[in-house]
Amino acid sequence: MKDFWALNDISLDIHSGETFALIGRNGAGKTTLLKVVSRVLSPTHGRIVINGQVAPLLEFGAGFQPELTGRENIYLNGTLLGHRRRDIDEHFEEILSFAQLDGFIDAPLRRYSSGMVARLGFAIATSWKPEILILDEVLAVGDEGFRAKCFTRINKFRDEGSTILLVTHAMSTVLERCNRAAWLDHGNLKSIGQAGDVVKDYLDFIKKSEEG
Repeated sequence: MKDFWALNDISLDIHSGETFALIGRNGAGKTTLLKVVSRVLSPTHGRIVINGQVAPLLEFGAGFQPELTGRENIYLNGTLLGHRRRDIDEHFEEILSFAQLDGFIDAPLRRYSSGMVARLGFAIATSWKPEILILDEVLAVGDEGFRAKCFTRINKFRDEGSTILLVTHAMSTVLERCNRAAWLDHGNLKSIGQAGDVVKDYLDFIKKSEEG
């Protein structure tokens, strides 16, 4: 049986306070890398060195229980992020307001749409200023108004020195909001550098693949 490496010889140095994007086609290893950085997965070789507390928002519903209400999931997810109940109490109204779920907060999460779950997850993960915020395509769901509100908060964190690591298929987001980027393909690092340069490398590759 042939070995399959989700990530192969990846070496990245992400600077404190920068917004860094991971780009590439589906199955490139982007989400796996985020999970390794978030300590959800352990690398079989090499090591991850992190200076700061990580607030990961990896996928819809991660850390949530569908049979619990939105209110109960706020306390569950907040606890998983390392916050005490009293601290969550203090942030509860702000989380609820940001997520715009007033009429649904006591309904089971299984009744929520994917956009509602994404709004709640983002509101919880960013209610406290993160040192390192990890986002995996979570802003691909939801209306344009809410995405704009999310990016306003992300920009505020960036301006205050937080490090942002995100996966996105929206090249416009990379070009507008990221300092640097890395392009992954089949678990291999193909390009790393200034966001504009890496996006160009990636789009040129996609164009040649489609032409060939």
